[in-house]
Amino acid sequence: MFSGSLVAIVTPMRGDGSIDYAAWARLIDWHIESGTSGLVVGGTTGESATLTDRELWELSQRACEQARHRIAIVAGVGSSSTAATVERARRLSQLEIEGILVVTPAYNRPTQEGLYRHFAAVAEASSKPVILYNVPSRTAVDMLPATVGRLSQLEGISAVKEAVPGPERVRELLASCGQGFAVLSGDDATAREAILAGARGVISVTANVAPWAMAAMVAAAMRGDRESAARLDAPLAALHRDLFLEANPIPVKWALAQAGKIESGIRLPLTELSAALRPAVLAALRQAGERGAVIEHT
Repeated sequence: MFSGSLVAIVTPMRGDGSIDYAAWARLIDWHIESGTSGLVVGGTTGESATLTDRELWELSQRACEQARHRIAIVAGVGSSSTAATVERARRLSQLEIEGILVVTPAYNRPTQEGLYRHFAAVAEASSKPVILYNVPSRTAVDMLPATVGRLSQLEGISAVKEAVPGPERVRELLASCGQGFAVLSGDDATAREAILAGARGVISVTANVAPWAMAAMVAAAMRGDRESAARLDAPLAALHRDLFLEANPIPVKWALAQAGKIESGIRLPLTELSAALRPAVLAALRQAGERGAVIEHT
């Protein structure tokens, strides 16, 4: 179910920080037309830390209505509280989504056993498939492959988004998990190699601005065509790097605003991209241009 190029989609906002639902509908249609395999709503790139439960519900519900099953919808429900995450999972599971994404709890730094119990509780509460999400750079805890392997045996846990870069972690996960369990890359810069090592796709930031190009690159990698995947990925390398010059989603939201896809709204404590970094992001967009990236118009 979870494979290909999935986008960790931004949450479009107006200058006052309110959600722009008209832009939301347009972004969803654009991704469907561009070959994106799935939308992850309310993830890190969607500013999950600042969304209210009501906003997450509304975004997810509208995504389902707009998509009409033409693309997979995954809702991000993770938090640092197991009880709160369980409640979100139970509630969001009522929607016609394909799955939920659950990040490792940030700040409180649980043990591996604590992580196991956290995700087991969420899986028991959810009626939708669960995608685990491991991103140590954000959460200060690394869910090890052995723990993912234990969790992969539980009913309802279907995949992991792994943001530890490089193919070696993918190989460790595949060796630890049962057959049929999906590993998805959570690192654009190494996604191609991760897929060639056995990952089934990527949950991507770059796909926000280059959906067609990411879909084409991922498809080539998934069929084992190393040469084509490398050729398609090369023009995206600067985007993979420069969309993280400041904390995600600052650069990618600025790039989409420059392209006229969304307004420039972003919620504190995040701020608009620093002026000194804008030329680099624009140059990365230009470099990727003929491969399907959005090119700014000023």
